[in-house]
Amino acid sequence: MENILYRYNPWWENDFNSEYLIEREGLVSSLINEFGNNQIVILTGLRRVGKTSMLKLIIKKLIESNYNPKQIFYLSMDEYLLKDSNILEIIEAYRKLQKLKTKEKIYLFLDEITFKKDFEIQLKNLYDNQNVKIFASSSNSAILEDKKAMLTGRTINYEILPLTYNEYLIFKKINIKKTDNHLHESYFLEYLKTGGIPEFVLTDNFEYLKNLINDIIYKDIAAIHNVRDISILQDFFLLLMERTGKKLSINKIASILSISSDTAHRYLNYFSRTYLIHLVKKAGKTNERILSANKIYAADIGIRNYFTGFRDKGSIFENYVFLRIKHLNPSYIYKNKIEIDFITENKTLIEAKFHKEKLSDKQQKLFDETDANKKYIVRNDSDITKLLLG
Repeated sequence: MENILYRYNPWWENDFNSEYLIEREGLVSSLINEFGNNQIVILTGLRRVGKTSMLKLIIKKLIESNYNPKQIFYLSMDEYLLKDSNILEIIEAYRKLQKLKTKEKIYLFLDEITFKKDFEIQLKNLYDNQNVKIFASSSNSAILEDKKAMLTGRTINYEILPLTYNEYLIFKKINIKKTDNHLHESYFLEYLKTGGIPEFVLTDNFEYLKNLINDIIYKDIAAIHNVRDISILQDFFLLLMERTGKKLSINKIASILSISSDTAHRYLNYFSRTYLIHLVKKAGKTNERILSANKIYAADIGIRNYFTGFRDKGSIFENYVFLRIKHLNPSYIYKNKIEIDFITENKTLIEAKFHKEKLSDKQQKLFDETDANKKYIVRNDSDITKLLLG
């Protein structure tokens, strides 16, 4: 075990190469602020969206702030060579290895925590009985939610989303001066095509996206939920991608794939809980929200484009707007067959109209008549930033 732990924690020997880590400053700053409490911080989100890099960036910040490197521990819980060791055994071995007393504080970064059986009991034990600050990650909300009761009051969740347009520019090392602001239009269009999966942004390797989706379908859905017909899951996913930005008819999908509505609902839930899609409810009273069709958005616009082609820029832009405002818990408005894209929890009304698209007369009327604290028509990333700051 000693060799494995040293391999995962090169900073114990002053051998931590962090040059490959690219800052996502806003996120890292928010997570560093969590050191002011003792809650377990759990990073969730799509596979390969950057959760591991986020954990490593926090470690980098700790080391730069002169924390003792030997009190910082990282491990991916899917490490095959440690499959027979539970979390408590591994942490005990770590303390012995570094000669750390139980009362000495340690900083634990436990990647893909849900790979370990009874992880919630062990995290509770660490939280209650040892001097620890824990950061953990998971790409599967199904297992997290099923086990979360044991950790009630002890956790805080952060969903890591794909790169924003500004983060994309940083990853691509593109610096646009104010005198060249006109370049944003073409670069933003390029971003809408590429999306925000970090590794894909850096490599443009389409096989990477294909393998990512296969991993999720095979490992996170079929294997966990014992789905034998993989082709149905693949076709189901393609139909979801084709319907991004639209209201979703489960009965229609069930009919197309010749499966029952119950099966279609179950599959939809599987894809949602692996963060591949996001569902948005209709605004209104509880019965309206429950009975009305959900709108669907892709976890990443680059993934959507890979499987459907780069078409309907308005729909792609709407998907991007959703990802930027997801934390505001948006719903959509639909009255008399007229739709407004989003109204947030704090009653901000938002219509996404890419570039020079205009509202129809009926849309404009509904937009004007809808009761809201603030109203925005957003056409580019700059408009979204102003919305979030305002």
